[in-house]
Amino acid sequence: QVQLQESGPGLVKPSQTLSLTCTVSGGSITTKYYYWTWIRQSPGKGLEWMGVITYSDSTYYSPSLQSRTSISRDTSKNQFTLQLSSVTPEDTAVYYCTRVNEGWSGTYDYWGQGTQVTVSS
Repeated sequence: QVQLQESGPGLVKPSQTLSLTCTVSGGSITTKYYYWTWIRQSPGKGLEWMGVITYSDSTYYSPSLQSRTSISRDTSKNQFTLQLSSVTPEDTAVYYCTRVNEGWSGTYDYWGQGTQVTVSS
């Protein structure tokens, strides 16, 4: 059974960099053809796709967030990490890490439980 678990600070100050880690168990992040994504949901809004890192270490980002977003991985720990720079209160959201099977046309079959991040001074 694949499990994903987000971790990171629950409170970040404006202008700082938000950093979250997703730890994956029950499967390797390098296994073909899985993609690993970050998605967030702000209060009163729908889900927002932020970016993805593939099994082959390629990354793709939402155009609206690309200038502030970076996703990387540590294969030795089977983790992938989101960094979002220059945060504002509008970045307050529940952040989820997910797995997508079979690349771009796959389904989002496993999700972490989500972690609340609040941006406030």
